[in-house]
Amino acid sequence: MNKTELVSSIAAKAGLSKVDSKKALDATVEAIAEALKAGEKVSLVGFGTFAVVERPSRPGINPTTKAPITIPAKKVAKFKAGADLDAAIN
Repeated sequence: MNKTELVSSIAAKAGLSKVDSKKALDATVEAIAEALKAGEKVSLVGFGTFAVVERPSRPGINPTTKAPITIPAKKVAKFKAGADLDAAIN
């Protein structure tokens, strides 16, 4: 499912126009991104939790030259599915 299909599904299930559904989806994604940038967790009960995790630096190998390199540390977004979502999938 891509964003357009998701907007159509939201519009049909919520009884909203596609324009309003797109605005709501964009606002939701933006709010989650802003919270993650601020270092906060976003918990949606029954759906899951979004969090930022620091990945430490680690050794690696350049596949072209086979030379050892150090992959730098970075922050990554992480999603953990909630119990209701897990149950719905299984």
